[in-house]
Amino acid sequence: MVTLFDLTDGAEPVPPLGTPPEAPSWRQRSFDDLGVPLHEATFCIFDLETTGGSAATDAITEIGAVKVRGGEVLGTFQTLVNPGRAIPPTITMLTGITDQQVVRAPTIAEVLPTFLEFVGGAVLVGHNLRFDTSFVDAAVRRHGGPLLGNQRIDTLALARRLLVDEVRSFKLGELARSLRLAHQPSHRALDDAWATTDLLHELIGRATGWGVKGLDDLVALPTVAGHPQARKLKLTTDLPRRPGVYFFLDAAGTVLYVGKATDLRARVRSYFSSDRRKKVAQLLRETTRIEHRVCVNTLEAAVVELRLIRSHQPRFNRQGRRERKPVWVRLTDERYPRLSIVRAEPPADVASIGPLTSSKSAQAVVEAVQSALPIRRCTTKIPYRRRAGDPPPSTAGRCASAQLGVSLCPCAGDLDERAYGEVVAQVARSFNTSPDLVLVPLSRRMTMLAAEDRFEDAAAARDRARAFTEAIRRSRRAAMLVGVERLVLEHDGSTTVEIGGRGVRPESLDEALCVASWLDRHADRLRLVTSEGELSSPLPRLPDFSPAGR
Repeated sequence: MVTLFDLTDGAEPVPPLGTPPEAPSWRQRSFDDLGVPLHEATFCIFDLETTGGSAATDAITEIGAVKVRGGEVLGTFQTLVNPGRAIPPTITMLTGITDQQVVRAPTIAEVLPTFLEFVGGAVLVGHNLRFDTSFVDAAVRRHGGPLLGNQRIDTLALARRLLVDEVRSFKLGELARSLRLAHQPSHRALDDAWATTDLLHELIGRATGWGVKGLDDLVALPTVAGHPQARKLKLTTDLPRRPGVYFFLDAAGTVLYVGKATDLRARVRSYFSSDRRKKVAQLLRETTRIEHRVCVNTLEAAVVELRLIRSHQPRFNRQGRRERKPVWVRLTDERYPRLSIVRAEPPADVASIGPLTSSKSAQAVVEAVQSALPIRRCTTKIPYRRRAGDPPPSTAGRCASAQLGVSLCPCAGDLDERAYGEVVAQVARSFNTSPDLVLVPLSRRMTMLAAEDRFEDAAAARDRARAFTEAIRRSRRAAMLVGVERLVLEHDGSTTVEIGGRGVRPESLDEALCVASWLDRHADRLRLVTSEGELSSPLPRLPDFSPAGR
């Protein structure tokens, strides 16, 4: 029978297997949420006995588990399980569990709901944990119920990192003897779970020397401790779990790299575990000090990062070291206007898109507009107006695009100014209020080309549409911020973000676009509190032309 001891969590009755599960009262923490102090984390340490080593062909014969928080035992779980088959003699010799003992025990289908309820949202812990969870997962798949999505810690992996110079073997029995743990394993589930609990507490104590303070630190430690620069983990000990900016410095005090983070501690420590880029290895080899600056929110951190990169010019930062020189796409001021790429910001009364970050992106915008609307492409100056009695125009004077029928051309002198003025007006409206005048023709062309199996041409049309969309979006961001004097927002229902006033004040194009991009990314998590000035755009919602799967 299932035996529960001193379970203080107050478990609710568990529905039979096969019943659609209701939303659990706990939720699995994401990695970003795992900054909970270790003394506040709940661990469920468990062990299984089985009929063999394969979760696909063998079955569970016993489950034992211990639930702890802050060193306090919250409860234990122990039951024999009828595997539905004979137990091999070698397993009986190892565990002492016989067929006679399990014949009246509940089946795994009967035990599983209660065990899963006992585990709840706790962090799963085991010695060679993958073996035990593979049997539990196999049972869940066979009989129904929620898969174990809990955060997991394997004491075997931790021991291999923390005790490498102290023990000859990392088997649970050898570790228990070498470390003189209070409980010794016996190849019975609850005894082994108790021994693993003692081992976990011993390893947590030793992990503090590696700067481990929170659950995320402990989860990452098996990979961190094996890092070539693991000895430098002590540089992260005082980093807070706050948004901000961090600096890697060398022995001379030179700033090597500047980065931003939502959680300074988690982000910097990730360089010692999950980040395998070659430049990171070199960065850590040269680093002798890590400093930080706490920011009020992630927006301030993003802007401060840009300023510090420009100020210090860290050689490991590829982006942001030089402020980008903006460009604009505008309609020229001449008899037959055309599109032009310029460095100077056009006057407010001139139809334009910008600021853009490069001439390449600006050229993509020009090609998008020219693909959708027959704006002239030649740069020829038109020297005169046609007069009555002049000879009829010759197509020899027209530019190549006009001869191909994809643009209008005034070079031959037969282009009606009023008709051309309508095209120019459409281009201006596509910049300001009606981007669909460009995007709809491009979308139709993309669909037509794909239907004709001209996939490369369709992809080119898609890329032009995406370039135009991104340019419009960037232009809108910059225009909206110009009209804002002070903006106060509530982020995620609690944090206050201020732009202008005493808050973040963009001082350059990069900073303005950084702020605008942050507003776009977090738009669904923001609530407007105060707005002084204008915060609006006449542009409609823009479609997404990103390639499928990106």
